Amino acid sequence: SSGINAEYGDWDEEQELAAQDMVAKNSGHPSEEICQDLLDNSADKWDKFYGIHTNKFFKDRHWLFTEFPELKETSEKERLNIFEVGCGVGNTIFPIIEHTDENANIFVYGCDFSSTAIDIVKSSELYDEEKCHAFVCDISQESLQLPIPEESLDLITMIFVLSALNPDDMAHCIANLSKFLKPGGHFLFRDYGRYDLAQLRFKNGRCLSDNFYARGDGTKVYFFTQCEMDKLFTDAGLVKVQNTVDRRLQVNRARKLKMYRVWIQCKYVKPIAC
Repeated sequence: SSGINAEYGDWDEEQELAAQDMVAKNSGHPSEEICQDLLDNSADKWDKFYGIHTNKFFKDRHWLFTEFPELKETSEKERLNIFEVGCGVGNTIFPIIEHTDENANIFVYGCDFSSTAIDIVKSSELYDEEKCHAFVCDISQESLQLPIPEESLDLITMIFVLSALNPDDMAHCIANLSKFLKPGGHFLFRDYGRYDLAQLRFKNGRCLSDNFYARGDGTKVYFFTQCEMDKLFTDAGLVKVQNTVDRRLQVNRARKLKMYRVWIQCKYVKPIAC
């Protein structure tokens, strides 16, 4: 966009304090009634979202293979089983299938809360039941039933998905999903970090609880710290391979504003029993 440059930036104490101040100013809660309405009927809000945007809104995530080279480690012999949690309209599923050798033995499961999103995935010419299976699922349930055998997955990917859940559901969500990883399997994660410019831009009255907001369309978003993610994964019995914060400085020259895109990226592994 005009007047905005993106670059790697140094985050310092001054930036941290300024961000904390902006969050303090936009953390007023809506009324209890509005708050409850925003927390309820999440599937309807995501169905509406995908109904409006269909598959035009999203770019396929070809950057995935740079950040998560594990997705390319396929062979013709042993099947690589991948589960894309919160697959949306297939922006991770289809690049994985397209980027793997046609002889590679790979299978990609994908689930989403929105039946509209899953309908869009299944209607794609790239959808091949020999290579993938997409299904509707609410991953926030305390007891998670999946059409996947336990301890059968090599990789779980969760990209900008956990942030849409109510914070109270996050711990059992990660713990439940981790049961489906093979020993030695990896959980690959990327999501919004604390003080991302999206958090700082929220207007007052959209904050449902600390660092958890409702967008104008009723969908929700949480902004994580590295410590929070480490606790979620280690409490689920996984071991850290990577847990980094990725900050990209965006300078708006005209308005003399410095703001940051902030993402948390993690890889955690299920230990192999001795």
